[in-house]
Amino acid sequence: MMLDRRSFLTLAGSTTLAAMIPHGAQGSSPVMGEKADHTLRIATGRVELAPDRIISTTLYNDQFPGPLLRFEEGRRSMVDIFNDTDTPELVHWHGQMIPSVVDGAAEEGTPFIPPHGMRRISFLPRPSGFRFYHTHVMAGGDLNRGSYTGQVGPLYIEPKDNPGAYDREIFLVLKEFEPFFSRGGDMAGDALAGEPVDDLQQMGKAADATATQKTKGLEVGYRSFAINGKMLGHGEPIRVKQGEHVLFHILNGSAGEIRSLALPGHTFRVMALDGNPVPTQAEVPVLWLGTAERISAMVRMDHPGVWVMGDLADDDRRRGMGVVVAYAGQTGRPWWIAPRPARWDYARFGRSLPSITPDETIGMTIVKHNAALNGFNQWTLNGKAFSMQTRQPHHILRQGRRYRLRVRNASDDIHPLHLHRHSFELTGIGSRATRGVIKDVVMLSSFQELECDFVADNPGPTLFHCHQQLHMDFGFMTLFDYA
Repeated sequence: MMLDRRSFLTLAGSTTLAAMIPHGAQGSSPVMGEKADHTLRIATGRVELAPDRIISTTLYNDQFPGPLLRFEEGRRSMVDIFNDTDTPELVHWHGQMIPSVVDGAAEEGTPFIPPHGMRRISFLPRPSGFRFYHTHVMAGGDLNRGSYTGQVGPLYIEPKDNPGAYDREIFLVLKEFEPFFSRGGDMAGDALAGEPVDDLQQMGKAADATATQKTKGLEVGYRSFAINGKMLGHGEPIRVKQGEHVLFHILNGSAGEIRSLALPGHTFRVMALDGNPVPTQAEVPVLWLGTAERISAMVRMDHPGVWVMGDLADDDRRRGMGVVVAYAGQTGRPWWIAPRPARWDYARFGRSLPSITPDETIGMTIVKHNAALNGFNQWTLNGKAFSMQTRQPHHILRQGRRYRLRVRNASDDIHPLHLHRHSFELTGIGSRATRGVIKDVVMLSSFQELECDFVADNPGPTLFHCHQQLHMDFGFMTLFDYA
């Protein structure tokens, strides 16, 4: 599969790629006298998670997370990317509506940044809000590649009208380190609202019954967990004052884990999902984030003390997935108190609006084939695993049309579904209709279904995939292209 993806670029050829480059949006060598807005260097470095836990991984600018990049909405920007490693790399500008040639996905035709080479890219940053950037290379069975490394960083596109109704903002990147392979390891299936659909459960059982391998496929576990590159109890606490309104921008930078976050005695007022303001703000005791999801949530600091803001999973929190929040004048050991149970429901942030009839509906059914690929699970959409050689599954779009994706999950995994270069509107969670929630990643729970709509308004090859690295690498992708 690694060869398939790389051979696509060889087959495309420099002439084809040049023809794909829209005016003013390109990758090139720097022009004398022009200064880039930002520079990224990809290289191996060290992250000190704790004094006794220092790991080596691939980083941006020798730090984790990568530097916070700020752009102005609609102002053309340039980024110089240097690859100081021995292998080709890609940087994906997640959540932005930019041309395929700079989006950072080989499947769309973005050129690799060669080993010990560089590439300058130029684009119009949009839409405004909390986005991020990360590597988009295949890892397969190599846990030193792809999103298993430290190649992830936050990015914020300043809106043209930014009232700033908060005292300060804090960016948090949640990430696991020291990955290893394990057999099995089911996700919690009760984190999301909704109930399993019977026929999807039956399809999953049928796939298990006909599988050539009767064991579960390889999964990835982790030994260390961190927020902003520090394990719980290490690094500086988040210091707050009573009465402050703190806007937290939280990113799940994992390669494949679903994360939760709670702050004892406080609630989160959700302001935006994936950088897009929600139509209905709501207060929740726990945030849930699928891989690559972002939440911007306001917290009023009104419960003085020294607290642990951390994951609900006790083992993960004890191994580092948390950060101390300390009020001014408060001392003592940090306290953790588990919040009341609460399911995550996207529809809570939407509105009841008249439904819009799409121009076309594209149905997809997800099926898992246990251990079918040398011990790894194979993932199919409508019976097909993605292939770079055939570029299938493949769907043709017509510009300006509204498409509805109806995705049904006949597996026992939660899938964070990601659409490149477009945003989508959630229109159905199970049997419940909703409107107004705009995202670029959405979690689909085990044996459930959802619907989301997008407008084909950004021509060029466009990738749709599960954001879990294992799932994407082993078949869970499809490609959209414009007629």
